[in-house]
Amino acid sequence: MLPADLRSAETEAHAAVQAALASQTKGLWTVEMRFEGLRILPVALRQLAALTPAHPEARLLFPDAGATALAKRDAPEQAAQLLGLGDLLRLQQADGGSDGLVLLAAPTPADYEQVESLCAQHRGSLVMINGRLEDAAIGIGTVARERRKGFLSEWQAAYGLIPTAEGALRRTYPDDWQFYRRDPDGYRHVCSFETRPDREAQLEALEEAAR
Repeated sequence: MLPADLRSAETEAHAAVQAALASQTKGLWTVEMRFEGLRILPVALRQLAALTPAHPEARLLFPDAGATALAKRDAPEQAAQLLGLGDLLRLQQADGGSDGLVLLAAPTPADYEQVESLCAQHRGSLVMINGRLEDAAIGIGTVARERRKGFLSEWQAAYGLIPTAEGALRRTYPDDWQFYRRDPDGYRHVCSFETRPDREAQLEALEEAAR
């Protein structure tokens, strides 16, 4: 069953992230909740709060100083755990790297190089929440494109709840991706995929289910 609301999805995401973090001491994980109009700041702050009891060293990073300042204003009790992406990069340069759990809130293609550098110097796990680092227009050269492709392939999905044209995709680590069809009376499970299915695979699954 798909979660009934955002808070239910966040609860699922927390459990999936905890399972993912327990599976290995260092990993690159993604959390995706692709709802139109979703405000990522409160979602990221709630995920940080949920993870802090088990990971008191956890930090939440924002792409720019403005977003960091806004987060500290909205969550003063968590301010010590909130940093800008550039802040942690500077700390890494001073300390020879970084440890512990780091959450990244919605980095964009413009942040790609900083995120790649951050990951290279981080010895713990990272969880990227609603990030979009891929951009076909960046890295025109073959070497740059292959490097970007290789780095992005290192990320694993801990949680995904993603609307599609015909329904929704859902993944909760360590389970497979689940594909749901949207019917007039609700969502119905169609099938499972070991890896995230592209548009063609989704259409083939719908055709198979209709036979």
